[in-house]
Amino acid sequence: MSGTAIRTAEVLVSSPGRNFVTLRIVTQDGVEGLGDATLNGRELSVASYLTDHVVPLLIGRDAHTIEDTWQFLYRSAYWRRGPVTMAAIAAVDVALWDIKAKLAGMPLYQLLGGASRRGIMAYGHASGRDVPELLDSIRQHLDEGFRSIRVQTAVPGITAVYGVAAQPSSSGRYDYEPAQRAPLPAEEDWDTRAYLRHIPRVFEAVRNEFGPELPLLHDGHHRMTPIQAARLGKDLEPYDLFWLEDCTPAENQDALRLVRQHTTTPLAIGEVFNTVWDYQTLIREQLIDYVRSAVTHTGGITALRRILDYAAQYQIKSGIHGPTDISPVGMAAALHLDLAIHNFGIQEYMKHSATTDEVFRTSFTFADGHLHPGHEPGLGVTYDDDAASRHPYQAAYLPFNRLKDGTVHDW
Repeated sequence: MSGTAIRTAEVLVSSPGRNFVTLRIVTQDGVEGLGDATLNGRELSVASYLTDHVVPLLIGRDAHTIEDTWQFLYRSAYWRRGPVTMAAIAAVDVALWDIKAKLAGMPLYQLLGGASRRGIMAYGHASGRDVPELLDSIRQHLDEGFRSIRVQTAVPGITAVYGVAAQPSSSGRYDYEPAQRAPLPAEEDWDTRAYLRHIPRVFEAVRNEFGPELPLLHDGHHRMTPIQAARLGKDLEPYDLFWLEDCTPAENQDALRLVRQHTTTPLAIGEVFNTVWDYQTLIREQLIDYVRSAVTHTGGITALRRILDYAAQYQIKSGIHGPTDISPVGMAAALHLDLAIHNFGIQEYMKHSATTDEVFRTSFTFADGHLHPGHEPGLGVTYDDDAASRHPYQAAYLPFNRLKDGTVHDW
């Protein structure tokens, strides 16, 4: 075998603060590449897919053949798409790009065409149980260097609301981590009418406090019907949002036509999407403004680059998914892609815990509201096996919603 043939491929599952699945590929010459395969609340499904079905196919393949390997893994299984399959393919793809860039002796973004900007604008997650606490959270994020802020808040009459970090967490951390370490998923409540009444008043208070210049974002997290989403988008127009995210479940891409007809608030969609087919109508008809997919869940750098190139034809920009359920490996991959593409929009960024940073050593930096992947060859991430061994997998589930009458609702 040549020196760039794949010698080993190992699936690493650890839980330094939360669960991560990492793929490590090593060539015959000992060059190592890492890929993120984390699927929040369903991590072991991807670990099994990789271990039992993908790893045996990789041994002996030339690590340089990224495109051929991607097509082989996507087409040869017959059963295509879906989050488990695409997260597994993404892990392989990113690991191979890591190897190729290390062999080239340059940071990955150089192989993707070089830097298109000096830094990557990032937004942080501010939240509060009431408006005063929210305003304090925004001030804290500004003090930490963020220059763009996502705004989430509790809603009167609802016990638990997605995105509100001040609510109880099994990890004991302030920054919002919805996956709870428990044998069964937590049940939360929801009332759309109460939410629609409350949120415009929140953004009015934020704009009154921080003025018109601060970029503000909000995540509806799929919980509205198209007409409800249209109403919220219109009600928020006076507050000039950078975007309204996941305003309605977008599996039915045609539903976004109704939202678009009624509001000029920019729309971001796609963190649960896995392939370009999920975006086909949305991009072609310009029904969204930002692509929200993660490198980790969308088939890797190879696949997401294609989606963003397609989006660029319609002046649609990137907004790559980047909460803490994307490992530092997945975050680094996103940053290299962010730096290289022309139609970059903004990057989501939640800082990982100190425990996570002990397992994943990274070269990327954050200063004055901007991220940079660093200048080390490859992704710029190393995996500490000794540190990881101290944090074994623990079962964790995302919550689910019920309405007041007990009906299961989109969370």
